[in-house]
Amino acid sequence: MTSEPLKMGVLGIDHRHIFGQLSSMKKAGAVGTKWWTRGAIVGESNDFAEEFPELAQVESPDDILNDPEIGLVLIAAVPSERADLAIAAMRAGKDVMTDKPGCTTLEQLEAIKQTVRETGRIWSIDFSERFEVEAVTKAAELVQAGKIGKVVQTIGMGPHRANHATRPDWFYDDKQYGGILCDIASHQIDQFLFFTGSTDAEVVASSVGNFANPDHPGLQDFGELLLRSDQAQCYVRVDWYTPDGLPTWGDGRLTILGTDGYIELRKYVDIDGRPGKNHLFLVNGDTCQHIDANGAGLPYFANLAHDIAHRTETAMPQEHTFKVMELAIKAQMQATRVGPNRVPA
Repeated sequence: MTSEPLKMGVLGIDHRHIFGQLSSMKKAGAVGTKWWTRGAIVGESNDFAEEFPELAQVESPDDILNDPEIGLVLIAAVPSERADLAIAAMRAGKDVMTDKPGCTTLEQLEAIKQTVRETGRIWSIDFSERFEVEAVTKAAELVQAGKIGKVVQTIGMGPHRANHATRPDWFYDDKQYGGILCDIASHQIDQFLFFTGSTDAEVVASSVGNFANPDHPGLQDFGELLLRSDQAQCYVRVDWYTPDGLPTWGDGRLTILGTDGYIELRKYVDIDGRPGKNHLFLVNGDTCQHIDANGAGLPYFANLAHDIAHRTETAMPQEHTFKVMELAIKAQMQATRVGPNRVPA
């Protein structure tokens, strides 16, 4: 007897990450049915209905929350609004996959934790710089196979292109997007905990600043942080400085340092000239090589569907998700303001 496919609803399409969330879950066998977003559809969101014509737009989130056939809710609303939507979805009996950041304050995070405890639902974040990058899948295989020994440090770089002409107002309000460390750096924190096997860490230092956008004082265009766990160390740098000459939105990189070697990922572009993305460099006692990681797979999405069906944690442990956002928010809260256009915390 064939089981019914997992059905999905979408709450908020304010960030284009919803395209990756929905497309990847569809590839895993799930079916989208309805979508809702607050207010008028503006900017690049106009093409959502064209990309996913099988989803019906509804007037109220209740049309999704009260639909007993929908088992998974995808959220890519304004970051500061995601927690309330996720809580409402879980209390309506739905599991949740949200875009990062999953929340923007510690109070929101505590409310989400309480809801998960009371409902038993899944609150998952699609950290796309890990879950939608096949080079990271390959790196995980190599680390688990012992190719670089014990991991003692990660260095994560998350540069982005600002694309000011297409950005909505909330992009320039740090209370709405959560700040650059809460937002972008949650990716790198996730990868640090994952690759080092850390379940907790200390924010040693952090800073945020606005160096290049004096007309938008609410935009933090630079951020950095140091983390330390009982397993390893981490450095993160994120920014909105990607120049137009780069053929993609950002030269995202991850270096994984082990006691017997290291791995560097050039996720989206190799500025040395190799075409395409998912470039992995492995250096250890036996080799110094470039590996084309395309084809390594993106297991998170099928694993999440499995977790929803079987109430397991194969995609990402729930406590890991909580810890990533706790560290990202704490790094944001503790950050020293730097740069000529800094705004007080």
